[in-house]
Amino acid sequence: MTVVKQKTMKLNDVKKALATLGNIEFQLPDGSRVPVHFHVTEVGSVSKRFIDCGGTVRTENVVSFQLWEAHDYDHRLAPEKLLRIIELSEKTLGLDANLEVEVEYQGPTIGKYGLEFNGDTFLLTSKTTACLAEDQCGIPAQKPRIRITDLGKTNTTCKPGGGCC
Repeated sequence: MTVVKQKTMKLNDVKKALATLGNIEFQLPDGSRVPVHFHVTEVGSVSKRFIDCGGTVRTENVVSFQLWEAHDYDHRLAPEKLLRIIELSEKTLGLDANLEVEVEYQGPTIGKYGLEFNGDTFLLTSKTTACLAEDQCGIPAQKPRIRITDLGKTNTTCKPGGGCC
């Protein structure tokens, strides 16, 4: 199992968004916000090389931001400063600005999130896992779900021998 690719921002998109902001806000999937006194403690390049359950070797590359909050409640990270941190990371680490961004944030354990932007706020999006080789794992195709209340409402023109039942 591995993380399913979902729509998330690329580093270039983050830089463009930062250039439009007066302050930075991150919203968690449950609607709560990362406290405004957060720090970005890491900007990094993460490469994962693995083999899936079907025997295919795969590689995933992302840019990672790690958000952290301390007890320095007067701290506020300005968009310009985060932009400078990102630019230094690109130069020093050779980051590809076309890579997707993954955000780590401490909850009960370290959570990994995708990243979107709604014009004002960065949205941390939930990530899920899935099998990348379902065709080789013997996982049966999912049957369509039918509501019992809908039975009898469809195929009202079905006739014996018509092939619809």
